[in-house]
Amino acid sequence: MSRTQPAGKVPATIVTGFLGAGKTTLIRHLLENADGRRLALIINEFGDVGVDGAVLRGCGIEACAEDDVIELANGCLCCTVADDFVPAIEKLLARPLPPDHIIIETSGLALPKPLVQAFNWPDVRTRVTVDGVVAVVDADAVAAGRFAPDPATLAAQRDAAGIVDHDTPVMEVFEDQLLCADLIVVSKTDLVAPETLPAIDALVRAEVPRSRILHASEGRIDPRVLLGVGAAAEDDLANRPSHHDGEDDHDHEDFTSFTVDIPAQPDPAALAEKLADVADRFAILRLKGFVEVPGKPMRLLVQGVGGRVQAGFDRLWRPGEEKRSRLVVIAEHGIDQDAVTLALAG
Repeated sequence: MSRTQPAGKVPATIVTGFLGAGKTTLIRHLLENADGRRLALIINEFGDVGVDGAVLRGCGIEACAEDDVIELANGCLCCTVADDFVPAIEKLLARPLPPDHIIIETSGLALPKPLVQAFNWPDVRTRVTVDGVVAVVDADAVAAGRFAPDPATLAAQRDAAGIVDHDTPVMEVFEDQLLCADLIVVSKTDLVAPETLPAIDALVRAEVPRSRILHASEGRIDPRVLLGVGAAAEDDLANRPSHHDGEDDHDHEDFTSFTVDIPAQPDPAALAEKLADVADRFAILRLKGFVEVPGKPMRLLVQGVGGRVQAGFDRLWRPGEEKRSRLVVIAEHGIDQDAVTLALAG
């Protein structure tokens, strides 16, 4: 249940979720339905190429002007609070017309709890509050068993602390994101059979029994549901357990990110098929980037989650803009980067 918004504080909503869950699509829908609210965005990505920020800047939505987006690439906010997050918040609040609401999109590998804790910093606490943490869950990925076993197994494994001792880094990050959330949005429901949704919901509830679950296709959720939760999450940290509680610091050594430059591609469909094959062969978690198609005035946006790859034109190349074809690859540590680069660029 939502609580009263602290007086005089700018509300902030943290949108978390694993790689490719649909966070950017959800945020775009919020921007398209801002209803006059001044929204500001802090977009964080794991890797040194900001694809999500570029997508939102190029969306042509009036509520998403260039100055309304702060992009923080090459590092997760949960690890760079002092260097990146606090200065970004201060920059937004120093504007002549501060935002009515701040939306923070974390990287797909970020742990949201350290970010919520940062709202207790003296320079932030008196001015901003965490209105709510929204975790976005990819229905198709859950149905494929990418994050966790079946709900009955999860329930049997649960320990006294309320956290399952997962075997993989992917499952651990997934659970940390759910455990910190006030709302959980099961996205991409159009990609799964309707009869599978109860099992997906059951798996999420096995992770977080009291979770509030919403379903969405193409990120379509009423902004009034997502903005205005009134959770003041920074005051509720004890009820948001994490695998990293008690640690002074943590890193993302289980994951790696690198970029690959590829030639211009004449056939988007053939490219998507090739990328899906490479992703499957090398167990790539996430592929995304922009590609030049010779003879086409628009840039091709490539988005891949595991072996599911989509490619579509998102906007015109701007005058003077470098038509560079570049992909971001995110995978678990130990992937053969040279082999992946050869497979993608060859």
